[in-house]
Order: sequence, then structure tokens, then C-alpha cells
Amino acid sequence: MKRNLHLLMIDPQNDFCDLPDQYRPLDPSTRQPLAPALPVAGAHQDMLRLAALINRGRAGLTAISVTLDSHHRFDIAHPTFWIAADGAAVAPFTEITAADVRAQKYAPRHPAALPVALNYLDKLEAAGRYQLMVWPVHCEIGTWGNNVHADVRAAYSHWEEASLGIVAKLAKGSNPWTEHYSAVQAEVPDADDPDTQFNTRFVRTLAEADRIYVAGEAGSHCVKATVEHIADYFEAEYGAAALAKLVLITDCISPVAGFDAQYQGFLHAMQARGVQLMQSGDVLPELLANANASDSVVESA
Repeated sequence: MKRNLHLLMIDPQNDFCDLPDQYRPLDPSTRQPLAPALPVAGAHQDMLRLAALINRGRAGLTAISVTLDSHHRFDIAHPTFWIAADGAAVAPFTEITAADVRAQKYAPRHPAALPVALNYLDKLEAAGRYQLMVWPVHCEIGTWGNNVHADVRAAYSHWEEASLGIVAKLAKGSNPWTEHYSAVQAEVPDADDPDTQFNTRFVRTLAEADRIYVAGEAGSHCVKATVEHIADYFEAEYGAAALAKLVLITDCISPVAGFDAQYQGFLHAMQARGVQLMQSGDVLPELLANANASDSVVESA
């Protein structure tokens, strides 16, 4: 009997990939090659392995979902939001705390945003998961950087055509007042914005699967935050045994530079809770076996 095997790809987007020159088209307005805004070392090779896995094992995949980091240029985690006390721009990779803002080291460019920003920083720090990091403007809605890596997109398009299925696409991050690392909940949910609140419907869809394979970028942030939220929900709703459904495809995930310790800590913590760690070469036999367990007309590559 065919099993329900669901592939969850987290933010496999151009801006997060260390793409070689041949993957970088010319910007029509500047005639210069487009460059990823926040490339993760190793991500391009991760995506090539992920695309190969989909192409070779697609007949065994029951469902595919892809999350898309999708930001506005003005965002509380972008340099466009902040200014330093001396009037200088705030550089990417600057960490800003509530204490910094109260000490007037940094301030929102728009003075009216000060109370909202402070309220956000207080809640973010109280949650104990992250402090505010100013990232380069990335995955801006409508840009090349927001698009899915070309090989991954081609691979899942072949799956759609062969299976007559639809890859679920989930955008996250368009609320400029809260960070949204996790694909299923913002770091500080906004009571007036359902898109920032826990996506119970989607997570319950994942729970219907016999296995949920997780790949994408970056392991230290968006993959980590997403899987932590899913694991917590699974354990609360279905018991600790449900976490064994989750499989992290570790050779299709890489951390942001400088955050390897956080990524390794995440892997160890998840494994201790029952989440499985596998490589794409270990996953492929499962997909091929699942394809052969069915009379499906879908053929693997």
C-alpha cells in the first residue's frame, strides 16, 4: 500500500543560495548580474541534491509543499527601518535589543514607530528564541531573489505534471512589524493579522502524512524555527511518538555562517525528541519503494 510521503521545502529561494555565475541573470536595468542578498554557504549544492531527489523519487512523493520568505523592502528586520544615533545607516547583521533602543543607540527611521518597535522587541526577547537581527533586504516580493532555485522549481514542476498534483506554496513574512522565520507562525504573532498566527490547518495537513521530509534554508533560522513549531504541535496534539514522522534531510540544509552551533544544537535537540536525521541518499530508497507499492501512473525519472 502506498504511504503518504510529504516533502516540505523551506525557503529554497535564490536570495539564500550561493549561486554560481551561470545561475545569475543580468539585471535588465543595470546590466549587472543579479546577486543573492543573503547567500548561505553550501545552499546551491543542497538545492541540486534536493532537485535530484525529487526527480529520481517523484513517483513516491504523495505531496510537496514549499514555503516562500516574502518581505517588503520596509521591514523591522531590514536596514530600511532603522537609523543609528549619529544618523548613520544601520548595517546588515547588526543585532538590536530593546535596551539599545531605550538607550537611543538605534531608533526607527519613522519616529511614530518607536512604541510599536519597543513593544515588539520586548515581546521577542521575552519569548527567548531570538533577538532582532538586521538582515540585508532579502526575498523582496516580486524580485528574482524571491524566486525558487531554478533546479528545484523545475523538479517540482515535473512532479506536478506527472502526478497531476499541485505543490502547495506558502508565503510568509509580509507583515513588516514582526520577524517570520518559522513557516507556520511569526516570532511575535499579530492578533489582527491571521497570517502571523499559528497555521493550524497546514500543520494538520502535515500530520496526515506517514513521513514529512524537511529540506531548505537556512538550518539555523527558518528550518529550525519551522520544525520546532511543528514538533511542539505534534507532541502536544498527537504525542511524542508523532515526532518520528519528521525527517530532516541534512545534506539538503545548511546554516547561516556564524550560526553553525545553533544549527548543530537544533539537530541534536530534534534527534533527542525522536525526529529522524537522514541524507538524500537514504531517503531515495524509501521514495522508490513507495512508488513500487502503488499502481500509480506516475513514473520516476
